[in-house]
Amino acid sequence: MKSQEAPTEEEVFVLFRRKVQEAEVLSASMERLLQALRFTGKLSVVVQNGRILKSGYEEGYFRRRDQAGSMLAEAVSEVR
Repeated sequence: MKSQEAPTEEEVFVLFRRKVQEAEVLSASMERLLQALRFTGKLSVVVQNGRILKSGYEEGYFRRRDQAGSMLAEAVSEVR
């Protein structure tokens, strides 16, 4: 691809696949939040026509409910 030409659809798809395979699909701030929470679980994102239609996560990955709340408070204070 030359610098003045727009990337082809194939080149864009190759870049998309590489980013997914290398787990580069989350923003840096979201990744920091997940690390601060020590989140282990499942995130899901539904995309339609290039736009995020729906996103969510599965709960139940904390040992105790109160532990989740205190960890969230710590993560929010670290991000600010």
